[in-house]
Amino acid sequence: MRSNLEVADIFRSVGPAYRAAHAGHLSLAQLKVMSAIETCRTAALGGHVEACQDCGHWRVAYNSCRNRHCPKCQGAAARTWLAEREADLLPVGYFHVVFTLPAEVADIAWQNKALVYDLLFKAAAQTMLTIAADPRHLGARIGITAVLHTWGSAMTHHPHVHMIVPGGGIAPDASRWISSRPAFLLPVRVLGALFRRLFLTRLNALHDAGKLAFFGSLTDLTERRTFQRHLAPARKKRWVVYAKPPFAGPEAVLAYLSRYTHRVAISNRRLIAFDANGVTLRYKDYRRDGPERQRVMTLTANEFIRRFLLHVLPRGFHRIRHYGLLASAARHDNLALARRLLPVTPEVEAEAPEPEAEPDTCAPCPCCGGRMIVIETFPRWSQPRAPPRPSPPIRERAA
Repeated sequence: MRSNLEVADIFRSVGPAYRAAHAGHLSLAQLKVMSAIETCRTAALGGHVEACQDCGHWRVAYNSCRNRHCPKCQGAAARTWLAEREADLLPVGYFHVVFTLPAEVADIAWQNKALVYDLLFKAAAQTMLTIAADPRHLGARIGITAVLHTWGSAMTHHPHVHMIVPGGGIAPDASRWISSRPAFLLPVRVLGALFRRLFLTRLNALHDAGKLAFFGSLTDLTERRTFQRHLAPARKKRWVVYAKPPFAGPEAVLAYLSRYTHRVAISNRRLIAFDANGVTLRYKDYRRDGPERQRVMTLTANEFIRRFLLHVLPRGFHRIRHYGLLASAARHDNLALARRLLPVTPEVEAEAPEPEAEPDTCAPCPCCGGRMIVIETFPRWSQPRAPPRPSPPIRERAA
């Protein structure tokens, strides 16, 4: 049974005390996220009144915070982004590849988010582009859409990058499309070895340049020898690169992207209860298989907020990036070339349609399904002047 509990309810209840108890230890970005979630769709952000043109039903709708970490605001953003990406899909199989940082590096990433997350993106993308271009493997220029996730299912810090990659690419001389094997893109062990080398080399360069900061238990890592000892286990272990089987068509790719591109650390639907014992939520334990994988855990409210705030990204940091054929500068030309090289019927340009009226942004009337229109707006920290009278429908009154 779905609960009506929201992350915002927890933040509104416990947030003020949490801020007071951790004053001076929360970043400005974390404080802004807390404030945005607490005020989202409340009178603090203002709103409008909608009324049905048929039955006269009315409702008050408060404005959204539109913060990218807010669980309630990402649905609309994902739909808009997906509509733009749908035109980029090619009629080929798509693969899902995941690059994950080992625990020794994840600790450093948490204290140097902007630098290390950016390095994760660049090292993973360069790894894919380099191995794909190698004639011993695919021998082609590929396209990549990459999405950063920093959490595990239990909201712990677990930085990794999800990639959606078309099953093939354009030959170096741009003369043909080179397809990958039906269920195989690139060897994951080769990818893992190159990813480890590229990442650690650049991480050491950042340390030598004095760009990494260390606090608390990691303070000793400022000394180069200690830093190298800390990374020694990571140099010896295998870095995980996971390649899933290809999707079952473009629609499946879009369905996947809609779940992953604008996801936050936890969605409201995973919350079960919030009481004196803490916050009870669902999570997946990937060490188990079958029905045992779905688990339930209870965290104290303070621990829940702490884990949520672990995943606040630095201001201006882009968590969705495109590489290779899909890089913004040449995406349009590359996709046009790919479609010419693939056996795709070119789309006939239709005549420009006549301008239509702006689409309705209000949800249909819950009573009769009629069209809802905005009849009043009100500013922040205000309420509607007066509720509309539930008398005859708007059309009849206007007549």
